[in-house]
Amino acid sequence: MKKVFALILTLAMVLSLAACGGKDAPASSGGDTQQPSQSDAAAPAGDDIEVAVVLKTLASEYWGYVKTGCDAAAADLGVKVTVVGPGAESDIEGQVSMIEQQIGAGCDAIVCAPNDAGAAIAALQAAIDQSIPVLAVDTNVGIDGQTCFVGTSNVDAAKEGGLWAAQQAGSGAKAVVIYGQEGDNTSNMRREGYEAACAEAGVEVLAALSGQNTTDGATKTMEDLLNAYPGQINIVLCHNDDTAIGAMNACKSAGVSDVIIVGFDGNESAVKLIMDGELVKATVAQQPYEMGYQVVEAAVKAVKGESVDEVVNAPVQVVTAENGQAYLDNLAAMKG
Repeated sequence: MKKVFALILTLAMVLSLAACGGKDAPASSGGDTQQPSQSDAAAPAGDDIEVAVVLKTLASEYWGYVKTGCDAAAADLGVKVTVVGPGAESDIEGQVSMIEQQIGAGCDAIVCAPNDAGAAIAALQAAIDQSIPVLAVDTNVGIDGQTCFVGTSNVDAAKEGGLWAAQQAGSGAKAVVIYGQEGDNTSNMRREGYEAACAEAGVEVLAALSGQNTTDGATKTMEDLLNAYPGQINIVLCHNDDTAIGAMNACKSAGVSDVIIVGFDGNESAVKLIMDGELVKATVAQQPYEMGYQVVEAAVKAVKGESVDEVVNAPVQVVTAENGQAYLDNLAAMKG
């Protein structure tokens, strides 16, 4: 009887140990808690991959092109991509909340174009802690453990636009810079590029003020600049095309017609104004569609554990009346 009892006890211990051992087995991959490149994690199948993209806003033509690129990549690669963004680039808290919501929903990778890099880093840390790939598009996040940045060298791109304007205005020209949201890294870099171009070309920068990334905000800023420097402004270098349109509106209302306004982003609306001979004479065109496509492509590779470049540089061009139609034709082709 003791032998039977001992046998039963031994079997119970074996079963108990087996159950405990099961707890230490690697978790099966859903992609949302394990780093896909780890040897003990199986990458999700393509149609099971979910990529979250949190843009600065969706209330902008430029960011609409980024979203279109993301959606095209999703269709081509057979993955699910959710693209969200706040109502305005100034809504930092709203964007942070969206980042947190997407991570909490269990995405396999998250892409962000931060309105405020510091705030975004704090929110994205949860993804890093869960080994979820974090990628940045257009504006770098710079968080430790970031997988990839897809975007433009904003300093170099703005410098190209500034040098073009200086060449058109000639020697002795004076400029103002209307930059974007205070503290935004993209805004800082574009301002740096514009100011570097002016310094190189011998153009005096009279002032640099924020236009809050909006048409209305830039209109008010340009009104203030025209009042502060009557008859002195030859060049207006703007953070984006919405800002350029706001500056144009202010100049037209004030009866100012001898000014060169340069935008940034290459939006269709701005290029049409250039082609119509308006005060917006050029825009520094990024490739937002390509950036959206490439960042989703990189995110999917990261989830699958494939090699991803840390930086993917997107090209730019200065769009003017001379090459504007070809640029518009290219935009139409991208829209299908």
